[in-house]
Amino acid sequence: MPDLFDNFSGDGAVGAGPRPLADRLRPKKLDEVIGQEQILGPEGPLGVMLASGSLSSLILWGPPGVGKTTIARLLADETDLHFEQISAIFSGVPELRKVFEAAKLRRRQGRGTLLFVDEIHRFNKAQQDGFLPHMEDGTILLVGATTENPSFELNAALLSRSQVLVLNRLGLADLERLAQRAEKEIGRALPLDGPAREALLSMADGDGRALLNLIEQIAAWKVEGKLATAALTQRLMRRAAKYDKSGEEHYNLISALHKSVRGSDPDAALYWLARMLEGGEDPRFLARRITRMAVEDIGLADPQAQGICLQAWETYERLGSPEGELALAQAVVYLALAPKSNAAYAAFGAAWAAAKKTGSEPPPKHILNAPTRMMKDQGYGAGYAYDHDAEDGFSGQNYFPETMRRGIFYQPVDRGFERELKKRVDYFAGLRAKRGGKDRSD
Repeated sequence: MPDLFDNFSGDGAVGAGPRPLADRLRPKKLDEVIGQEQILGPEGPLGVMLASGSLSSLILWGPPGVGKTTIARLLADETDLHFEQISAIFSGVPELRKVFEAAKLRRRQGRGTLLFVDEIHRFNKAQQDGFLPHMEDGTILLVGATTENPSFELNAALLSRSQVLVLNRLGLADLERLAQRAEKEIGRALPLDGPAREALLSMADGDGRALLNLIEQIAAWKVEGKLATAALTQRLMRRAAKYDKSGEEHYNLISALHKSVRGSDPDAALYWLARMLEGGEDPRFLARRITRMAVEDIGLADPQAQGICLQAWETYERLGSPEGELALAQAVVYLALAPKSNAAYAAFGAAWAAAKKTGSEPPPKHILNAPTRMMKDQGYGAGYAYDHDAEDGFSGQNYFPETMRRGIFYQPVDRGFERELKKRVDYFAGLRAKRGGKDRSD
């Protein structure tokens, strides 16, 4: 039975030194890659490209440990291209120039180059532009790997010459297949009971490389029998959840929180709030975004919602962490269960669009102040009806520019407090029509 640290190479030969389990289990063919059937299957984009013998430049976008480097290396094997790998973290213009010159020489000798660029989003705009002529003349076939959203981080010119393929985080079934493959390689089962094994897969957080590193640690332990979950978690540090406060995960999780609130699901909203706090998000950022949700999605359907968010924000500032987070959680629950309306939000957007369109149209003269004799002579303020003197305190006069059709912007919903506001809107519209003003339906 081979020991975990035996020096096996891929073909059974003795290697030059210890090889990590993740390296020993690196797939040797594309059909051995776990978990990316959506791009590698017969109908997937890579499957179709390889079957047709026409491979284009690619951007592989996905979380860590899902096979981006492995797929790039195997694509070179499948297409008989020379595989060249660089990292944007450690490479600059001089290194790129050497890579391009070597690729040109190789091309003159009749062989192409697949250039794999890890962390390609870390190259600046000028460096990214440097790839373009070599991609266009066929000197290199570029395969870039990134954990960040390419539409945010990569130049439009580079994206237009590449196909973006999305790699998924590994599911529990994928991780279990990988664990079984590791057990076959090391020659024995992991000393874990069922719940502990599930906990191990969860600790990997969708990252195959992280799982193999954890398995490598466990396989080196000298234990009797099988470990339970408590013993496993005591021996292993739980892997931190993937969360970048300035990157893609930041925007994904705040979007999930916002849409859970909008969808009136307090349980999901609390989950995403906890995920962000666990990832180290600034509670003040969350307080600001929660207040925005009250303004944007609850609005006047529940006028108290905004005040509750501001109170939660102030409570956090006074209490600090960790007690202050509970105030934010309470605000999130309130917002999720509050009646929803974006009527004021939509109305303001429509009014803003109308303001842009009408430019410098002046207000009607009857609602202009006339502090000087000349302004009075020009008709400023003439004909203004003082609403407090009118029947029902409502004159029904027009307050839009005289050349502008009356706008219909605010249309309250029949939910929450806006049900009452809708009655008021309809009431004033009726009075306006009765007194000769333009109705909202004109």
